[in-house]
Amino acid sequence: MKKKKKTRSGIYDANAALSSDDILCEILLRVPPETVFKLIIVSKRWLHFICSPVFCQHYLKRWPLAFRMLGFFVCNNLYLGRGQNGVRRPRTEPAMPLLSTCKEGDDLKFSKILNQFGYFIDSSNGLLLCGRHPKRYFVWNPITKHHYKIPKPRVYFEDLCMAFLAEDHPSVDMCYKVIRAKCDFSANEEMKTVPIETFNSKTSTWNFSTLSCAPTLSLCSWSVATVVKGVVHWYAAQRNLAVYDPQSGERHLSSIKLPGSIDFEERVLGESFDGRLQYGWSCKAGLEIWVLEKEEAGHATSPSDGGYPNKGWKLRYRLNFKTMWKKNPTSMTKFCTRDKETQILSFLHRNSKSVCIRSGPDIFIVHLVNQKVEVVLYNGRGSSISWDFSRVAPYFRPDWPHSSLCLRGKSIA
Repeated sequence: MKKKKKTRSGIYDANAALSSDDILCEILLRVPPETVFKLIIVSKRWLHFICSPVFCQHYLKRWPLAFRMLGFFVCNNLYLGRGQNGVRRPRTEPAMPLLSTCKEGDDLKFSKILNQFGYFIDSSNGLLLCGRHPKRYFVWNPITKHHYKIPKPRVYFEDLCMAFLAEDHPSVDMCYKVIRAKCDFSANEEMKTVPIETFNSKTSTWNFSTLSCAPTLSLCSWSVATVVKGVVHWYAAQRNLAVYDPQSGERHLSSIKLPGSIDFEERVLGESFDGRLQYGWSCKAGLEIWVLEKEEAGHATSPSDGGYPNKGWKLRYRLNFKTMWKKNPTSMTKFCTRDKETQILSFLHRNSKSVCIRSGPDIFIVHLVNQKVEVVLYNGRGSSISWDFSRVAPYFRPDWPHSSLCLRGKSIA
């Protein structure tokens, strides 16, 4: 009987300890993600606790946030910024095609919830930025399934480029910023300025400002920035990248010279697993992956010294397509890759060891270490996609559980 009393006393003490939010939080913070997500079925209290934004913020300080790919959004560049005599999208063609790669992507694709928001522009930590240049923009939250219509911009830019920044931790009311920058192709002898307009979800207003930059720096129109640790990177003319750090408070665009000697049409930017900017390009022969070395200032300012065209960059991988397909004879035969040109398509989320490539309408993931090729099956293979004129961007959403118990009475719609 004494042993039973001790056992009951131990159970009582454990239950009493777990009833404390502070003790429960300390315990769950030590549990890896693949295990902590399974604990939401213990009780409604545990479900609410794990899904809460407060616990999410503390947890992600210790563990990396996982992402899963729902598919690829397709944006036809011919329809962006078109004039009166520009190319019009046929009514039979969806404005925002999604090549879904999983059931959740299929549900999003066939729900047609995104059809009313215009074209795909960009995504950031699961949030979607959609709209029709240059006046209508929407942000869609996959957690709440609600959208927010951004107020009309105050300044008109005939040619522009965009940037979309969302906070790192997933929540019901994630904060974000949308940046519009004017593309000016004139080159003056003195320092020139680039007008930008920034929307902040915290204030729900657009703020106009200007950034100083070198007179030879010209942003590429209708491009979307790659954001690494809050730093914006836009493609610019003559193999340059324009770099803007909104957090520094400096109203200046610095420049980074891309590695290589020519401008490749098939090129992509992304974030490496260790938080660096990575750049990939491909030609008929193969592809190369470069990583920008870290600088003390928080982002690199690349020199324009012609004697060191790759200074600041480190080559991580070089891949020959012919050799790669020979190592994957099954995929080469099944998808007839010999008759199609292979191109780099995109990086995976914070991944430096794998990259998406395309051969005709077929999409693959190639693992750069062993050159193993894995086919990506997607819903929408029968779609008429102008691959040569389209930007195909993978859509990743945070792999974090959410519950209606965590949704506040108000919505962001």
